[in-house]
Amino acid sequence: MIREIDISELIGALARVHERVSDILIVAGRPFQVAVDGRLRSVNLPDWPVERLTPLQTETIAFNLLHRNPRLFEDLIRTGSADLSYRLPDGTRFRVNIYSRQGNYNIVMRKLPARVPSIAELGLPQAFYRIAQEKSGIVLVTGATGQGKTTSLAAILNEINEREAVHVVTLEDPVEYVHTSKKATFSQRELGTDFDSFASGLRAALRQAPQVILVGEIRDRETMEIALAAAETGHLVLSTMHTVGAGNTINRILGFFTIEEEHQIRGRLADCIRWIVGQRLLPKVGGGRVAIFDILYNNIRAREIILRGEEEGKTFYDVMRQGSPYHMQTFDQHIIELYRQGLITEETALAYCIRRDLVGREIDLIKASRGEKTSEIELEKLSLDLDEGNLRWKR
Repeated sequence: MIREIDISELIGALARVHERVSDILIVAGRPFQVAVDGRLRSVNLPDWPVERLTPLQTETIAFNLLHRNPRLFEDLIRTGSADLSYRLPDGTRFRVNIYSRQGNYNIVMRKLPARVPSIAELGLPQAFYRIAQEKSGIVLVTGATGQGKTTSLAAILNEINEREAVHVVTLEDPVEYVHTSKKATFSQRELGTDFDSFASGLRAALRQAPQVILVGEIRDRETMEIALAAAETGHLVLSTMHTVGAGNTINRILGFFTIEEEHQIRGRLADCIRWIVGQRLLPKVGGGRVAIFDILYNNIRAREIILRGEEEGKTFYDVMRQGSPYHMQTFDQHIIELYRQGLITEETALAYCIRRDLVGREIDLIKASRGEKTSEIELEKLSLDLDEGNLRWKR
């Protein structure tokens, strides 16, 4: 039988396999695995020689992590998954998801940094300093799971903490970064332990005299409505959504409401949205990953598109691409800059870009300036030949 002390020793050993371990996977039918730079690696531990984990082994580890918490057991049985935080004796913290797969319990543990990062330490764009200076409205950081959204929001809160004597209420699932009060006062609350849903937690937060509210994720209409109401009454609301791109984010929000409500919601969003930041992590030359961002600031042009919708020549992509004076940028512009700095390869740039034609052209210009061979056809070396009524290029 695996005892609780053995669990902490096991997790600690897995976390120390590599200095850049980001996730630990404990999956029935597979060996122990860790994620390093976004890639999975199988792990063979001398003290835990396991070729393939059995369902009983993963279940035993899962139940030890749940630590006899009735609510978490109920979540796991009722919904098929449970979220919790876990701390090792040395202070290392994890965000844990236990889930059912074909009757077996599997575990994914995300390793959390020991301290709250700053905007400068993460190398985030200058727009993040502007975001931290906002006094009201809604700021959304979007992207898929595991792309660093929570870390970016933690850096924004850290900047607010350095500068502003305000009350910050966070609603998290679970609490990932523990903020030590500097100028700001933090009330960090955890889903399931301190409140039962983001909507109810957000509603209660409005009675707790906050100036800044962090909502872990906006998942439904009720939470969105309360977030809008909070922004309209002078609060700064920070949150995440699992969307890619500003247009998709606006459409996801509109999808929470009926067609008849669309005009009204567009008007409220136009008034309340301050920034929409998209985030992705790309493989970095030499190992590791590097973040890219698309950043939309709600200026006059963006506001018009929020109100009327995107159309030819009037898209959020166009606004971001031409919005550098407002610290805006597209994923593609950031990708080109990272390629210019030698931080990502051409293959990575083309694989992750939005507009392959634009990025390909910019890459060719960079390569030409370095004296490298480009992919463009050198027209001056070609001649046009007429052959049986067909046009074809000929050297």
